[in-house]
Amino acid sequence: MVNYESSVLSARQVGAACFILSALFGFYFLNTSHSASLHAATAQSVQAIRLPGAVSTNPHTMGTRMLAGVTQHPAMSDTAKEATTAQLRLGTSHQTFNIQLATLGCLLTAAIAVVYSLHRRTMQASNGDLERLTVAMATWSSDKEQPASDGGAKRIAGIKPRPAGYRHDVSRGYQLEEVSRPRRNRRHPAIRSFMRETHMSPANFIAPLFIHDEDLDTPIGAMPGCSRLCAASVLREIGECVEQGVNMFILFPKIPDELKTPDGRQCYDQTDLVMRTIKLIKGAYPDVIVCTDIALDPYNTDGHDGIVDDTTGVILNDITVEQLCKQALAQARAGTDIVAPSDMQDGRIGAIRDALDGEGFTHVGIMSYCAKYASAFYGPFREALDSNPSFGDKATYQMDPANRREALREIELDESEGADILMVKPALPYLDVIMLLKEQSSLPIAAYQVSGEYSMIKAAAAAGYIDEQKVVLESLLSIRRAGADVILTYFAKQASIWMNDQDGWWQKKMTGKL
Repeated sequence: MVNYESSVLSARQVGAACFILSALFGFYFLNTSHSASLHAATAQSVQAIRLPGAVSTNPHTMGTRMLAGVTQHPAMSDTAKEATTAQLRLGTSHQTFNIQLATLGCLLTAAIAVVYSLHRRTMQASNGDLERLTVAMATWSSDKEQPASDGGAKRIAGIKPRPAGYRHDVSRGYQLEEVSRPRRNRRHPAIRSFMRETHMSPANFIAPLFIHDEDLDTPIGAMPGCSRLCAASVLREIGECVEQGVNMFILFPKIPDELKTPDGRQCYDQTDLVMRTIKLIKGAYPDVIVCTDIALDPYNTDGHDGIVDDTTGVILNDITVEQLCKQALAQARAGTDIVAPSDMQDGRIGAIRDALDGEGFTHVGIMSYCAKYASAFYGPFREALDSNPSFGDKATYQMDPANRREALREIELDESEGADILMVKPALPYLDVIMLLKEQSSLPIAAYQVSGEYSMIKAAAAAGYIDEQKVVLESLLSIRRAGADVILTYFAKQASIWMNDQDGWWQKKMTGKL
């Protein structure tokens, strides 16, 4: 810690000392040394002769008058005149030298005062006012400024004016002996930009679409802002998303109860809602990517992702996988780009890959719900699809929220069976699992910001507890930072609108113009 306050004299003190010193110095030489040297040089001559002009006691004119008197004196010999004249000239020379010396001393004293004053100002500027230093560290010159009311330095807009005479209750010039200062890499927008490790754009989003076989949209009460869409609204929504840069979509159907069966056979009917919607989208927007969910719960009378043994309640894994393969093939024939098995049955990725390749759909990708947890965050989604389990829960096939390392086994199996993308669901409560998958696999990682995450943000924003835009974008960015290459989010369109707004908060934050 450095504090110069106690070791530095004030400028007024130094100025006064220099003035007194120069005055004493000049007085001494002009009134003592000068007169003494002159009197010493002329004392003998004055004693020897009585010159009319020698009665003057003014040391500054005495020498000149005496020289004139000596040269005109009739009684003095030439030799005496020459000796006396030499002595007088020597005294006059001493007087002139002493005057010059006094002048030089005064100038030197003044120079010392000026140098000290400049040195003190430089030291004050470098160790300066802590308040101004704090403002400079906390702001950037592109921020708006406003003139100070007192006509002095400009103030940063938004910083409240200080009371007259206010000073921080801190030691002036206080400075930490700190070498490593991370804030140096945050002080300028250009530096923050190249230091930014995570970037996000609308291309990182997949927009989920709830669809139903009705003529009008139906709002979903548990998910404000979301609706089950009719065919016309599906095309309108996709068009609006594409304008914002979102080009990937995933479909979730609301199936009428009369079409549900214990084995979910409607899921591979070529006239099913999903197959018709795929064809509709591809006809209007052939360049967008359509993903489709592979699971039986929307079609199953029991609301589970697989076929239920009606005597034991066990989800029958292998015959369920057979149904899932039929579903994937039907969707591939309709034109889907990526199938997304969300059922969490063992062996389904390898079986689906074989089924697709066997019919020539080698181009159709598989986005595996690799680490799908038995989470309470799915509640609003199940209301949207009317697919709540009629009994029990899904803990026998979805992962335990307490487990992390178990995901490693799922990664190994899904990769070996032919998955193209690995997904974690939910997203925000499982950032550590997203990071685990990213570190352990070379495949792209997807994360699903599920309905519960969406509805919580919506509810808190509606109550005025949070800023919806800032929280949405921060939560999505954190999912990206954890390792997700693509995010399934119900905020896809709105987040893209916020991010694309050149005058909006996000762009100002990214460019340092807040």
